[in-house]
Order: sequence, then structure tokens, then C-alpha cells
Amino acid sequence: MFDVKTVSLEWGGKTLTLETGRIARQADGAVLATYGETVVLCAVTAAKSVKEGQDFFPLTVHYQEKFSAAGRIPGGFFKRERGATEKETLVSRLIDRPVRPLFPEGFYNEINVIAQVLSYDGETEPDIVAMIAASAALTISGVPFMGPIGAARVGFKDGEYQLNPSMAQVAEGRLDLVVAATGNAVMMVESEAKELSEEEMLGAVMFAHAESRKVVNAIIELAEKAAKEPWEVDLSDNTADMKAKLKKLVGKDITAAYKLTDKSARSNALNEVRAKAKAAFADETPQTQMVAIKVTKKLEAEIVRTAILKDGKRIDGRTTTQIRPIESMVGFLPRTHGSALFTRGETQSICTTTLGTKDAEQMIDGLDGLSYQNFMLHYNFPPYSVGEVGRFGAPGRREVGHGKLAWRALHPVLPSKEDFPYTIRVLSDITESNGSSSMATVCGGSLSMMDAGVPLARPVSGIAMGLILEGDDFTVLSDILGDEDHLGDMDFKVAGTSEGITTMQMDIKVAGITQEIMGQALAQAKEGRAHILGEMLKALGEARTELSAHAPRIETISIDKSKIRDIIGTGGKVIREIVATTGAKVDIDDEGIVKISSSDVAQIEAAKAWILGIVEEAEVGKIYKGKVVNIVDFGAFVNFMGGKDGLVHVSEMKNERVEKPTDVVKEGQEVFVKVLEIDPRGKVRLSMRVVDQETGGELEDTRPPREPREPRADRGDRGGDRRPRGGDRDRGPRREGGRDGGRDRGPRRDREEGGNPDHMPAFLKSED
Repeated sequence: MFDVKTVSLEWGGKTLTLETGRIARQADGAVLATYGETVVLCAVTAAKSVKEGQDFFPLTVHYQEKFSAAGRIPGGFFKRERGATEKETLVSRLIDRPVRPLFPEGFYNEINVIAQVLSYDGETEPDIVAMIAASAALTISGVPFMGPIGAARVGFKDGEYQLNPSMAQVAEGRLDLVVAATGNAVMMVESEAKELSEEEMLGAVMFAHAESRKVVNAIIELAEKAAKEPWEVDLSDNTADMKAKLKKLVGKDITAAYKLTDKSARSNALNEVRAKAKAAFADETPQTQMVAIKVTKKLEAEIVRTAILKDGKRIDGRTTTQIRPIESMVGFLPRTHGSALFTRGETQSICTTTLGTKDAEQMIDGLDGLSYQNFMLHYNFPPYSVGEVGRFGAPGRREVGHGKLAWRALHPVLPSKEDFPYTIRVLSDITESNGSSSMATVCGGSLSMMDAGVPLARPVSGIAMGLILEGDDFTVLSDILGDEDHLGDMDFKVAGTSEGITTMQMDIKVAGITQEIMGQALAQAKEGRAHILGEMLKALGEARTELSAHAPRIETISIDKSKIRDIIGTGGKVIREIVATTGAKVDIDDEGIVKISSSDVAQIEAAKAWILGIVEEAEVGKIYKGKVVNIVDFGAFVNFMGGKDGLVHVSEMKNERVEKPTDVVKEGQEVFVKVLEIDPRGKVRLSMRVVDQETGGELEDTRPPREPREPRADRGDRGGDRRPRGGDRDRGPRREGGRDGGRDRGPRRDREEGGNPDHMPAFLKSED
């Protein structure tokens, strides 16, 4: 029934299997990719015709993780997979970015790529498997895809590159790098690194490319067995005459427009050029007019690229390595915990840093179960930043991707939770944009965290590089403008410290770049990053040593794990009382790490004293402040050290005789007490009379010491003449009336002087 075709490859210590023909047979192309015990199904469908008037390529990629793949039921109210999570959005972009440039120009049929994780082994990350499955499905679908591509993840530990490491291995190493590539060239790079050198990063990319070739060969083998007939698509360019006419009509106007250094003025001039071009074909059909606009844009690209490649002249007059003017400010927002305004040319970002406690951490419900993230970076790109009218609301895929790139740049230099136990949120609002707002976010985010007092290992700067490639001739551009990004062949972003690279991202718009181009781009980016970092540090050279007055303070103490339940109390009663009484927040983990937080230092100290009182043991001879919690006939019970109770006997309240404890104290009264004795059962005997109740200082004990008791005399041999106590004993006549008629004995005295056992707390009663 099934015509199943498979190929297998031993790769990175596991078997990679690609299968087609069994599942999703109505799709144009469907591949089931298995690596280890992680399984991803990718199905590709393509529209057979183009919508009228469409002039762009509508490729849509959806990546989805099924909770059932890991044997889990989704959390939340609905208990099913819903909107895309941040990770799903990022992996969707990871698939989209390397495959989009491999479709021919002029192909506008809508294509839908859906990758679903069906099984997850907890070790093999499904993103690489999904990229491979998508490449294979596109390759066998028959659509004009100039692939295939392969993909690989690379780690770096102890000077060695690791192929497709687990997330645990990535965490132990210094690199998490994902590369997608054709057999000939690299198409896409995404990474996070712990200050690696340019040589180490380039080596990792080349290592990944070599391993990706093995996957490319496996996909080609599958296509030879199962590929559908290629589509017949007419992509012939019949616009040569139109291009010549437009070049004569508006060529000089385009050249003049791109000499305007101001973005707004340049945009207005170009809009006039396009309107003029459209008017030249006013008598033609709307479709022809649309084509005229596209040809005009191609003409713009040709003029700009030629000027850069042949003459070294950039749009704004800079050299290929020159960085735009930079201005940085910190602390300009009065109520935020940290703030920075970073401006580079016509790109500007307001970055704010907010510090929170553990309960502000982001909870992530994924295939690996619940996890918590204490560092967040959110990026916003409102339409006014580019002088346009547009949608303003929830972040789109672009905002999520740019924010994650900046997150990867800053994450490696953050302090550990032990050294800085705060939840950190960086917010970047782009207020102007003309090239690489994500790298402006890196720079502004670094400054705002330093302004907030976050002790970064080192400040981080970032730069965006561009490329103009024509045949064997190429020029690498530093700090690209938006137009240079749109009209160029590469968007290559690099961020790092003075010690090395922390992130690197590359997107290619052509069929890939070589090692030579990437090496030059990295070297040029290093010089640019150093210049930007120097300009940043003019605003703030190092992290502030004091937190903002509006930021919470967090104090961490470590307790014995056996005392955790004492602090929490039955049903959380004790910890709730601590929080309600002191106003401070208290968090305790399973290892006995207690974090006390508040913006008021006095509240922290009160909660800390309370907690230490619960976990510490009372010390004989030491004076404590406590509160009277119960008064009995023979004294008063005082709570001290937060969770300890002790007895102040009536004889220890004052140096003179006290008739009743209520003559001296009342419930709820705060008193100073000295610990006199702690018996083997833990009962504590306290004294008030030897402590100054005003100051808490110790007083001289003026009461004469008690005379030691004389030892009891030897009562001799009590046997022999003693009468037996058994049934033969002659008791004599009983008193008249029995016990009731005899001597009035009165109430039985308690073992404690003056006490009544019926009124004593249980913990003071004798255990026998």
C-alpha cells in the first residue's frame, strides 16, 4: 500500500533517517526525519497559481512542538497546543531564513511549510531535525527550490568542536552555534558564545559546513528515489527594454537621491522617482505599472551597488569601514532601575532595565517540562521609528527574533544567580531606525544594566556588517544602513566584549558566501565593535556599585535543609506571617537558600532576624528581645528569636518579690530576657530581672546566691523491721468516712513550683 523510500546516515554518533511515502501523502512533499528518538514530520504544500497582482514571494514556515512528543499534557486552562511560543517562533525563522534565498527571483507561488515534533527523547534538540526535514520535503516536492541545505549544531569545549551536542553539553561548553548551508556555501548562522575569538568562531562555522554536506548528500539520495517531477515555471525576464527606458528616464534622479545623507529626504526623493516611473506607463495595465515599479527598484540596487563596488562610495558618504556618529546617555529616566539612550546615526534605542525578585521569573512550559528564566529581553519596533503608519500591538516574528539575538549577546556576561540573585528584564524601544536596531539594543541594553548596578563581566557592543557581491568581486561594509541592508547581499551581525564574541548571526540573500568573505567580515567587525565600545564607555565605564533607590534589595542567607519546614510552617503559616508582618518577600529553595527582598532595608532586616531566630539555637548567657505570649500563675512565656519560647519564672521577673506575673507584664509586651538555662529536653529558662528593660543591657545580679542544699542523711537500712506493704499488712482501722473524712490534703502540687498541671503548656509537662 505504501511506497516508502528511506535513506539513513550515521552522523554525530546517532542515526539520521529520512523517510517519505508513508505519511501525509497528499502534500506536495512530506518527510519524516528521525534522529536518535526525536522525530519531526515536515509537510510542504504549494499553490499551483499566483494571485493576480501579487509581486512578492509568500513563503510561510510553521514549527510546532507537540507536548505528547515528550509524554506531557500542556499546562494552563485549555490543555492543548495554542499560539506559537517564543521557541516555536524562533525555530520557524531558523528554517525560513536559509531556504527563502534559494527560490528563484520572480517565483511568487504561495508555499506553506509545516514542521511538527512528534517525538522528543529529551536529548536531541528537534530544531536541527526540523530544518533537515524541511529541506528534504522542499527538495522532493517539485517546486523550484535550489537546495537542498543541510544543518548542524556545534558546541565547543576544551578546544574541541562538538557535533550536535545535547543542551546539557552546550551548557557545559562555550558555544551554541547553528549553521545551515548548501553543499557549496554557508547560508545562515545563529549563535551564542562565551567570548570566543574570531578564529574559533570561523572554525566552528567551517566545521558545521563540512558536517552539513553529509546531510545534503543524504537528501539528494532521497530525492533520486522519491522526488516529484519539477514544476515548469516561466521565469524569463522580459523587462530589458523597460529597464533601458527607465534608466534613461530616472537614472540620474536615482543617483541624486542616493547622495542625500538624510534618510527622510532620501526616501521622499525616491518616492518621487517611483511615481515618475509609474506615470511613464500610465496608459499600460496595472500589472505593467507594477512591473515598472519593480524594475525601478532593481535599477536603484544596481546604481547603489555599482557605486560601492567600483568607487567605494556609500549612500551617506562614509568609507566601507567607517562607523556613524555615536551618542550615549545613561540614567536619564528618573524612576526606572536603569536606563540608557543609545544613538548611532539615525538608529536609536531607549533601553530600560528592571530588577525583580524570584517570583518575577518567566515560567516556560516546554517539551523539557517547566523551567524558569531570570533574564528577559524584549524588543519593540513601533512604526513611527521609520516614519510610517502601521500596525502597533503585540510583537511579531521580527520583534521576537531581534530580541532573542540581543538576549544571546548579553546573556554570556551576566553574573550568576548566587552573585546577583535578581530577575532582570531589559526593554528596548526603538525610536529611530536606519540600520541594525538589534545591535543598538545590545549596546543600549548593556549600558542600562550597568546603570542599574548589574555587575556584568564586561560591557558588550554590537555591529551589523553588509556585503556587495558581484561574481568574484566583493566589498564588506561596516555599520550598514537600512538601504544597504535591503540592496546588499548579506546581513551579518556580530556582538561581543573586548575579550571575544558573544553572538554572531548571518543571513545571506545569495547562494552563500565563502570562508574568505566571512573571515574578512569578522576581522572588520572586530575593529568596528572596539570603536563602538569605546564610544559607549564615555557614558558609563563600569557598572554602578549601588542599586537604584527604587529597586528591591535582596539578601541571601543559607540555612540547614532540616530547618526549611520550620520557616515555612504548617500549611505555610509561619512564612506567611513573616511576610505579612515585616512586609518583605521571602523565597526558599530546596537547598536551604533563603532570599529576602524589599525596597526597604528595615523590612529585610526584620525578616532576616525572624528567620535566623527560627533556625538558630538559643545561647546560654545571651540577651534577646522577645514578646510575652502567655501568662500563667507561675510566670510568663516569652517568644524570642522568632520561633523560640522560654519561661520567665515569677521569681526571675524582678529582684523584689512579685505576687502575680500580671503585676509586671502583660500579653504582647516586648521585654528583654537573658537565657539562664536550656535543659536536655530543650526547655528554656529565662530571666528579666538581670536585664535593663529600657536598654537591653545586662545588670549586676544583686540577689545573694542560694545556699547549696545539704545532702540528705543516710536513712540506713530501711528493710528488716519494716512491715510488709502487701495484702497481709495490718493497716488498722480506717478513718471514719474513708478518704473524704480524713485529713484535707488540698490540691496536688505540681512539679513546677506554684504550678497547676492543667494550665501548663504541653511542652513543659513531664514526659512520663
